[in-house]
Amino acid sequence: MEPLNSDTYDIRVERDVAYLPEDRTEKSDLYLPLEIPKGKRIPAVVVIHGGGFRLGVKDSPREVNIGENLARHGYVAMSIDYALAAVGKPEWPRILHDCKIAVRWLRVNAKRLQIDPDRIGVIGGSAGGTLASLVAMTLPEDGLDPVEPMGDVSCAVSCCVDLYGVTDIGKWRDTVLFNKTFAEAPELYRQASPITYVRPDGVPQLILHGTADDTVAVSQSADFALELEQAGSPQELIIVPGAVHSFHLEPEQRDLRPAVLGFFDRYLKSSGKGD
Repeated sequence: MEPLNSDTYDIRVERDVAYLPEDRTEKSDLYLPLEIPKGKRIPAVVVIHGGGFRLGVKDSPREVNIGENLARHGYVAMSIDYALAAVGKPEWPRILHDCKIAVRWLRVNAKRLQIDPDRIGVIGGSAGGTLASLVAMTLPEDGLDPVEPMGDVSCAVSCCVDLYGVTDIGKWRDTVLFNKTFAEAPELYRQASPITYVRPDGVPQLILHGTADDTVAVSQSADFALELEQAGSPQELIIVPGAVHSFHLEPEQRDLRPAVLGFFDRYLKSSGKGD
């Protein structure tokens, strides 16, 4: 993907906004409509970058494309950097905690940003899709909500868009996220896999995947969508013929903006129940 121009005239961008405790260097970028009418509250979406849990930045082309499109469509988008794993530096579950803290930060700052704290969604690509689904699907009783900061603020979101994320890490590959192989720690791989948390009536999810993806098999998304469907959890799967790993909302094969923005509109600009 070619770099995208983020200095557009019709939106505002606040760069390198701190959302984690003072000892953390990771920051966020906020994409906002140019003007929000006084007294109006609009929805917000957390944008989570990919990179195999060990690479990636908040302002890569895909994340800029997503943030700009959301802001133009009447959303506040918050694209985040988060703890990256490396050999000898496992980051589970802190990597998920960072994503959940971003949701809390939006709620705490809802008044300044003119956000409706009850209408927050999440989107991510590749590893970011995995993390987005985990944010959406894990409940407090799963033990994966961060205790601090803002421990009294909900991490819950209303809907999720997963772009070709790994949904069952044990069927993918061993990862530095844990610094243990699947054979050594299958329980960690299950704990970090969205498919573990499929429940009836879960958070609605839109799942997108390309047929030419040789990094994350399309079966990861197909199997995930089937599990959600069989459990009675709202889901929609879009398979993009010929699309590789990875794409943003405007790949050459198909303009995905109507599907993605329409999905967010259904669950964040209505009652939140898809009506």
